[in-house]
Amino acid sequence: MLVRFGFELVIETNAALPLILALSPHSSYSGNVIGADRIRSEPQVPMEEFLDPFDNRRVRLVAPVGGLRLWSDNVIQDDGQPDVFNWNARQHEIEHLPPDTLQFLTPSRYCESDVLMQQAWDLFSSTPPGWARVQEICNFVHNHLVFGYRFGRPTKTANDAMLEGTGVCRDFAHLAIALCRAMNIPARYASGYLGDIGVPPSGPGDFCAWFEAYLEDRWYTFDARYNTPRIGRVLMVRGRDAADGAMVTSFGDYRLNSLRVWTDELPEQLSERDALDLLGKLPDAPALTLEMAGSS
Repeated sequence: MLVRFGFELVIETNAALPLILALSPHSSYSGNVIGADRIRSEPQVPMEEFLDPFDNRRVRLVAPVGGLRLWSDNVIQDDGQPDVFNWNARQHEIEHLPPDTLQFLTPSRYCESDVLMQQAWDLFSSTPPGWARVQEICNFVHNHLVFGYRFGRPTKTANDAMLEGTGVCRDFAHLAIALCRAMNIPARYASGYLGDIGVPPSGPGDFCAWFEAYLEDRWYTFDARYNTPRIGRVLMVRGRDAADGAMVTSFGDYRLNSLRVWTDELPEQLSERDALDLLGKLPDAPALTLEMAGSS
């Protein structure tokens, strides 16, 4: 299955502004992307790409005074299968966990698992450890939080979401991660593209956050917001929480004028050559409103 994905971001600034972007497909997608897998700008500015400690692809640049348009448009090969489901996946004892998973057991900037420890054990201690426990956490978060862009704010934590009962997709992910960690399950934040593939259309595209839990010797994808396996995720970033995967980190103020995101399945009969030809012109995707842009 071929999936076309990309974004267009238009900002305005009154002074030269250093930016660090996390808007590229994750480095683990190497070899699966068709076309020039890079961020472009208008006007053209020098860009430096590097990998961060989570193997996320980052781009550093300086936005000039005035307007800057950033965009990317690519096609990726996807197996067309929904997120892997394994009800029998077991939970590891902490002493048997691989060392590189241990950092995803402790509290982080947006996931105060220590604050939520008692609530987590009150809610989920009777659930069998393993997949069933992570799924019960997803069920709880999915039902406990009301989704809405107006509920998003950059300082909102998992405990805030728990108390307020509202959030955007990153809040669903943060709360599920914190509850998993409180139950001794390694959990990490993930974000990227998730289009309406195999589900009814849901309106203008946006970036999406989900999480991954370590069970049965591997990381599995879970999504507390939608709470069902989905097709066509394109991972951009991983980390302990959203602080490790901010899409745009700015060292100064700017105005966001427009944000468009698209993730669309291409016709099965389309060849790679035809897919490349599509990338010469950006799709006519609707823009998010300024209230919505960047909130998830």
